[in-house]
Amino acid sequence: MIGSWPTGSGTALKKDKSLSGLRLTVGWGGWLLAAACAHAAGPAGGSIYTCVDESGRKLTSDRPISACLDRPQRELSPSGNTRRVIGPSLTEHERAERAAIARREQDERDHVAEERRRERVLVARYPDQAAHDVERKAALETVDSLIDMAQQRKLDLLQRRKALIQEMEFYQRDPAKAPMKLQREMAENDADTQEQQRFIDAQAQEKRRIHQRFDKELVQLRALWVARHTVPGVVSGIGAAPR
Repeated sequence: MIGSWPTGSGTALKKDKSLSGLRLTVGWGGWLLAAACAHAAGPAGGSIYTCVDESGRKLTSDRPISACLDRPQRELSPSGNTRRVIGPSLTEHERAERAAIARREQDERDHVAEERRRERVLVARYPDQAAHDVERKAALETVDSLIDMAQQRKLDLLQRRKALIQEMEFYQRDPAKAPMKLQREMAENDADTQEQQRFIDAQAQEKRRIHQRFDKELVQLRALWVARHTVPGVVSGIGAAPR
């Protein structure tokens, strides 16, 4: 009969509705389960932060740990591999102290490097004590020649002073009556003689400085010469300089 429903069609419809509801229920459940798993795993490529706090506890978080701002903490990938180590967060004062320490360390490295360079230059200039003695002698001879010139100048001034004194004998009863030219020459002679003596004293002090410098260098050079022969390369670049 047209338009009639097969027997049991109502039951089949009920079953279809029940299956649809089951499929709906299962669909929502799967979505919720997937969402829960995604939340537990965190966002794709997320990081895990871990550190040990001041009490010795190992802390883990999905963001930088505030309890470990004063100490290093590791940033891990979801698979557990270390991505980086985050240094402690420093205050402005702490950063300034750390920068000052870094500058001092760099200055010390620069000083050591400059000292090594100076040693290389020193040994190249003085490959043995004979070369060092020759330069000491030359430096002293230069100063001695200046002293000799000043001594000769003093002798000339002394001879001139004798002549001036003889002229002043005419005015020994009243030196104030001596001509102004004679008085001026006597004063200039005294001043020049004192100046030459000061120069001689300064050159004598210079000779002492030269001896001190060469003596100090010789102590250092002896150690470098020994090191050059016993431990090759201990002072980089050390070698006998061509004469």
